[in-house]
Amino acid sequence: MTDLATRPAPPLLRRAAPALLGYAAVRALGLVALGLWSAARDKSALTLLSARWDSLWYTRVAELGYGYEVRLPNGDVHSNLAFFPLLPWLERAVSAVTPLSYAHAGLVVGTLASLAAAWGIFAVADHVYGRRVGVCAVLLWAVLPVGIVQSMAYTESLFTALAAWSLYTVLTGRWVTAGILAAFAGLTRPVGLAVVAAIWAAAVASSVRERRRAPASPSRRNRSAEASGGTPLWPRTLGVLLAPLGAVGYVLWVGHRTGKGPLGYLDVQAGWRNGFDGGYAFARFVADKFTSFPSALAGAGLIIGVALTIWLYVVCVRQGQPLPLLVYAGVVTALALCASSYFGSKPRLLMPAFPLLLPLARALAGARTPRSAAIVGGVAAVSAVYGAFWLNGSGPP
Repeated sequence: MTDLATRPAPPLLRRAAPALLGYAAVRALGLVALGLWSAARDKSALTLLSARWDSLWYTRVAELGYGYEVRLPNGDVHSNLAFFPLLPWLERAVSAVTPLSYAHAGLVVGTLASLAAAWGIFAVADHVYGRRVGVCAVLLWAVLPVGIVQSMAYTESLFTALAAWSLYTVLTGRWVTAGILAAFAGLTRPVGLAVVAAIWAAAVASSVRERRRAPASPSRRNRSAEASGGTPLWPRTLGVLLAPLGAVGYVLWVGHRTGKGPLGYLDVQAGWRNGFDGGYAFARFVADKFTSFPSALAGAGLIIGVALTIWLYVVCVRQGQPLPLLVYAGVVTALALCASSYFGSKPRLLMPAFPLLLPLARALAGARTPRSAAIVGGVAAVSAVYGAFWLNGSGPP
């Protein structure tokens, strides 16, 4: 396996070029399908991508700051404190140096972040399994059924980019960079804690390995780690300490802002009826689908989807994926499947769990190129049509 840690950035970018070009082609196909479908329904594709659903909440934070809330007739309170600040900060920054509105600035950020995410996914997969698997992993991420979200003013692409590059820097032994990227991921979405968990798990595993090899003396242990290609203690420790600062800092700030202490953010999420119940509410939601025949088909589809997700994770474990990838994908999957509300958003919440795609990427990479291209092309066409249908309908919850 080639060690990418010694490669300068330009060769790594050139190495990723086929993956990025393929990714751009898939996303362009999705945008063309969305444009045609929206025009036929007399809707604005640009508005659907930049100024609907959660995008409006992020734009409002960028424009007015925090403090806006909506009180629903049932008593629920939807506060914009539920939305982490990195995307609004970037929207404000881009809008300040361009003539773009906050909404369109968010679309620019999302588009650039999606390319950075694709590059990061390639870097991770290439480092672990080689270039061909890296290209296939990026294409599979692009053709996900809800892949159109990658082209929206949403946080999925931004978070995936930060998470992927944080994981890559962990795999290549750059702990401080990994911690900084994890801190920014924690300012993007609550699931940023998955990146923190991955870094902490990798640090513990690295320390255990070095303790088994090194003498008892701390100074000799550091010298032994360096001689064996390990990492001195201080960069790893600093990376571990930096990683949670983004998420913890924002959660504590919300607690101070609401006057409810460290758990104030949980109260904000409760106003949106978000929580973690181990999957009970989702299981009940699926079971309710079997009360009639048409909805039973949807229920069966949900069960198959969950089973496939769990199966892919088991395959990742059996194939011996690096520990940081397993921890990250496991936490993202658990948080997505065990959240107590917004059941329709679960495919979108699973999107950052890209290590789950690596077994499929390995299988696709093992096929002949014409067959792989035909499979990816067919799935991309279906994904483009589905994305156009989805955004012109209920859209992302």
